[in-house]
Amino acid sequence: MPALAKTRRRGRVAAATLVAMGLFAAGCAQPPRAHRMDASASGAASTHVWSGRMALQVDDSSTPPVNAGFELSGRAEQGELVLLNPLGNVLATLEWTPTLAVLKKGDERRESPSLDALVQELTGSPLPVAALFAWLQGERVNAPGWDVDMDGLERGRLVAHRHSPPPQATLRIALDR
Repeated sequence: MPALAKTRRRGRVAAATLVAMGLFAAGCAQPPRAHRMDASASGAASTHVWSGRMALQVDDSSTPPVNAGFELSGRAEQGELVLLNPLGNVLATLEWTPTLAVLKKGDERRESPSLDALVQELTGSPLPVAALFAWLQGERVNAPGWDVDMDGLERGRLVAHRHSPPPQATLRIALDR
């Protein structure tokens, strides 16, 4: 009989452990981010929202690669880029208007009149934000120093290579479906 009691106790401990792990995992989850109202409802130019994964590899040993989930919304003139870790937690948020860009990373907040400066601070490399909005909409626009491969856009894939200025860089985007 003592062996049966030990087996039952182990079963209860295992069940309690599974419940505790489930509660812990649920506690780590974040609710979906609220999307802002589409500006077209107020008569402004329509906004767009994309989400997925992005990878930025710079051919420079001092610049670490960026691999993150992302949410990009708005327009080239006014928008928001959110970078997420694999668990969906916010790593950084970059918001911009025609006159101001704001980068938030944890408790840090940086403001600049230059979106490009804060993009480079966030990713370690310049990125053509205005062209990125156009590319994701299927428009082939020129971004000086960049070549874009939009052949995979139907499947949610975009690849852009920067050849100048050095160092070279590759941006890969995989959109959620």
